[in-house]
Amino acid sequence: MSAPRYVFLDPDGTFGDDWLYVVVEAPTGVFYQQQYGGTACRHGQVEGFLVPVFNPDALEAFRELFEKEFRGTGMHCRSWAEGETARLREGVADIRYWACDEQDAEEHRLRLDESRLDEADEAWVPVATPDGPGVLVWCNSD
Repeated sequence: MSAPRYVFLDPDGTFGDDWLYVVVEAPTGVFYQQQYGGTACRHGQVEGFLVPVFNPDALEAFRELFEKEFRGTGMHCRSWAEGETARLREGVADIRYWACDEQDAEEHRLRLDESRLDEADEAWVPVATPDGPGVLVWCNSD
């Protein structure tokens, strides 16, 4: 077995600020690392495979919630109110995820993994995909 590989997502900001990815958790030997949590500058790591997704309206909704309402400070030491959870759930559900086999691709909607809601923060949201559990990531605002 080869040594694990580590990929830090957008280490120097050259991706721009309009990207969304899902890292689907799987034993790949590749670990994706991400700074998240706004100005809290938390660091997460998840092993799996990277799936690009895109929805500018969902991304804008996440920015409205995390950067404006939560003032960019992240969720560290803070609990989710039901209305906030509902907004996060809706934003996640607005993102299309294409599950593919060798012949066909089928559109699905992501689902907020509420069993891991305590892990959710700006630019790091646990999700359920047709391919298994994952983490939705985007450009952290700090």
